[in-house]
Amino acid sequence: MTTEAKSRFLDTKVLALIAVAIVINIVGGQVNDLLRLPIFLDSIGTILVAVLAGPVAGGVAGVLTNLVIGLLFAPVAAAFAPVALVIGVVAGLLARAGWFKAVWQAALSSVVIAAALTVVAVPIRIYLFGGVTGSGADFFVAYLSNVGQTLFSSVALTVFGSNVADKVLSALLVWGLVRQLPERLTAGYDYLHYSRAA
Repeated sequence: MTTEAKSRFLDTKVLALIAVAIVINIVGGQVNDLLRLPIFLDSIGTILVAVLAGPVAGGVAGVLTNLVIGLLFAPVAAAFAPVALVIGVVAGLLARAGWFKAVWQAALSSVVIAAALTVVAVPIRIYLFGGVTGSGADFFVAYLSNVGQTLFSSVALTVFGSNVADKVLSALLVWGLVRQLPERLTAGYDYLHYSRAA
């Protein structure tokens, strides 16, 4: 990372955005926990940071979110910090490639994000937690196991399926939000021009 890129990343505006994203993620995660949904709602802020400020900032937002949630609410979340890192980095790379300009691109990007995080999340879920983490998605793991799927396939199908649903919702919310934010709030974010249609 060049000195100029570092100074841009450490810019107060980007750090403030990361802090806001962590709060958004925590609130979304708490709403999900209260409703016991089979999705997560805890990466909306991470994707927002990635779209506005790039993959490094998105990855940092994701990791910090999981560490804070792990310390304050659910220790299990800290183990999934690498998954949050992947979400932020992949979302930032897709944003840089222009895949948040149209609504269908944002939706398709969420499938790519879900596929990438599944590769990282499945081993963590199986080897650290035996496939069960206390989330609403555990029902699907149990169901698939009971109908003859292996633990690996049950967890992989559940992680991918629940994350496609979650990331489509999250990516579309971010896509809409980025278009509604006033210029004074979005000025200075390097990646914004990749995500807004000309």
